Amino acid sequence: MPEIIEPFRIKSVEPIRFTTREDRERILRDAKYNPFLIDADDVLIDLLTDSGTSAMSAAQWGAIMTGDESYAGSRSFRRFEAKIQEIFGFKHVIPTHQGRAAEKILMAIAGGSGKIIPNNNHFDTTRANVEFTGAEALDLVIEEGKDPDHLHPFKGNLDLEKLKTLLSRSRDQIPLGMVTVTNNTGGGQPVSMANIKAIAETLHANGKPFIIDSCRFAENAWFIKQREDGYQDKTPLEIAQEMFSHADGATMSLKKDGFGNIGGFLALNDDALAEQARNILILTEGFPTYGGLAGRDLEALAQGLDEVLDPHYLEYRVATVRYLANKLIETGVKIVQPPGGHAVYIDAKRFYSQIPAEQFPAQVFVNELYVAGGIRGVEIGSVMFGRCIDGVEHPADRELVRLALPRRVYTQAHVNYVADVIAEMFGRRDEATGLRITKQAPFLRHFTAELSPL
Repeated sequence: MPEIIEPFRIKSVEPIRFTTREDRERILRDAKYNPFLIDADDVLIDLLTDSGTSAMSAAQWGAIMTGDESYAGSRSFRRFEAKIQEIFGFKHVIPTHQGRAAEKILMAIAGGSGKIIPNNNHFDTTRANVEFTGAEALDLVIEEGKDPDHLHPFKGNLDLEKLKTLLSRSRDQIPLGMVTVTNNTGGGQPVSMANIKAIAETLHANGKPFIIDSCRFAENAWFIKQREDGYQDKTPLEIAQEMFSHADGATMSLKKDGFGNIGGFLALNDDALAEQARNILILTEGFPTYGGLAGRDLEALAQGLDEVLDPHYLEYRVATVRYLANKLIETGVKIVQPPGGHAVYIDAKRFYSQIPAEQFPAQVFVNELYVAGGIRGVEIGSVMFGRCIDGVEHPADRELVRLALPRRVYTQAHVNYVADVIAEMFGRRDEATGLRITKQAPFLRHFTAELSPL
């Protein structure tokens, strides 16, 4: 079989700046050992996130030129609305400037002290928006999803028995249930159609709405097509439509599988809930037909939602992640298996076995990665998900580093370079030492935390 190639041509390029190791040591020190605080111009290959970092297509740039900037009822919104209704099928489409705004609006309505929001795994902003209201963000991913070496094809699945037990014990405290596709916190792992259907049936039997956090829905649909019986002959669009047919609503950051640099939405079927959401939207985001976005953004996002469901693109996208994963495995690096759809997740706890979780081994990894090769990744460990209570650090369950590949941005040579730098780090991993946090915010501390070496 011929090698999988990029299903596009490159017609616009952007230069990247090369720095020395001495430069990077100084830059990291000035950034207080937090790569979030490094200027992008000082990064050679940026794998911090796949959110808002995609390369837009010629068709998207062309759509931008046709944007209708009318304050109310623009034709750009109608195109955006129609595309989302075609794919997701929900009655009410409420645009927001990005996914966390949709989460904020939803949790302002559904959250509150004493409430419980179950999910397979909440990612950082979802958890923060739940907890900000005083509610509990409860993770119910299957046990296989907690084992980085397990090859379960759908490690993002929610544990149905745990959900049923929770509903029987705390039914009145649960305003809604969620599932995240793909499961970002757990390694970009997909959720099966059977699991989505069973979650919906369980929640609906208890009178609870079901909301899908759908940031990477197209990648999830592709995994269903590849791995779940009965879906091999269906298109990614058909699979996505079936996924959302079981739900009552969705939140989405269109900065992921919308190929957008900005944008998101909250989509709902319930008229009363949608009216409440629009009232909050007007207070915080803007009029309901633009929701914090320009008309040109809405046009580009509608076009991007068409492109992301192209089978050739999805085959290439997943193959790119698998290629990097295999290169690291050959080196001896432990990762979350099987590789996900948007990123490779390195097990920093096993990479730096000498560094305890309280000294943030995953943060050590992202810092070493930057110094070694000018590459920026993101820590998904105790800086992101741990807690400091009365001055004592309570580590997260896992210490992962996510290398998120922006869509349609880097070539195979870039990926080879990343693998070579990590191989060099692997050879001298015993030399690394831990970190401590010197300054942190009460929520989402990883974005702005300051650290220092021990």
